[in-house]
Amino acid sequence: MAMQFYASPEQVQRDRSEYARKGIARGRSAVVLTYEGGILLVAENITTLRKISEIYDKIAFAAVGRYNEFEALRRGGVRMADMVGLSYDRRDVTARALANTYTQTLGAIFSETQKPYEVEICVAQVGATPEADELYRITYDGSVMDEPGFMAMGGQAEAIGTVLRDRHDPSAELTAALALAAEALGSVGGENGQARTLTPKQLEVAVLDRRRPGRAFRRLSGASLTSLLGHESVPESELGDVDAAPPAPSEGKPVVSAAPETDEDSQK
Repeated sequence: MAMQFYASPEQVQRDRSEYARKGIARGRSAVVLTYEGGILLVAENITTLRKISEIYDKIAFAAVGRYNEFEALRRGGVRMADMVGLSYDRRDVTARALANTYTQTLGAIFSETQKPYEVEICVAQVGATPEADELYRITYDGSVMDEPGFMAMGGQAEAIGTVLRDRHDPSAELTAALALAAEALGSVGGENGQARTLTPKQLEVAVLDRRRPGRAFRRLSGASLTSLLGHESVPESELGDVDAAPPAPSEGKPVVSAAPETDEDSQK
């Protein structure tokens, strides 16, 4: 009978952590930060695969790492949010509850399986006021942190986070917040340590707009993103190129059945 090599639980955990961290560091980075009108999510992304997505009315999801793994987590979060919203009330769907679920899922995968997920995710919820905004970072081992208004994930996140920490302003307008996010992402990865200038085609950008009724999530791309990165004056009401459905009306919902009248009903 062949003898199995013994490895202490501490060594196994260290090996899994190192494996996951290396996988995450190979990917391109993403940043999430608050601004005056809501929450801005920016990822360096040259593919058509999404790193930033909508989970529910006021909740967004951003991730770095292995795509198939964080996409499975995103889908699970959407299903959970829909189930809670339909079973109870839409207000019962919160970023905190989703973060807790992701924490349990990633923690179980890290502890019980041979290969951990190589992912780091952010669940963000925009509130009615800047003080009510919520950002949760969930790492590969199930750890969760409540971030103070900004965060960086993947790649050289520590260096990017330093740029955000020094200059982040929660009262800044969208143009200034986007410029800071693009500058922070471009501050690493250049030749000989030089900064890069990222173009709109290299960025995936979305916002959670607190002033928008119904669904707050919208993507920025095309001419809108180009104008914002070029510091041109563009009213936020004219920012198009979104792939989210228009917000559902909060008032004036029909209260009469749309079913055709029967003969008995028409005689009343």
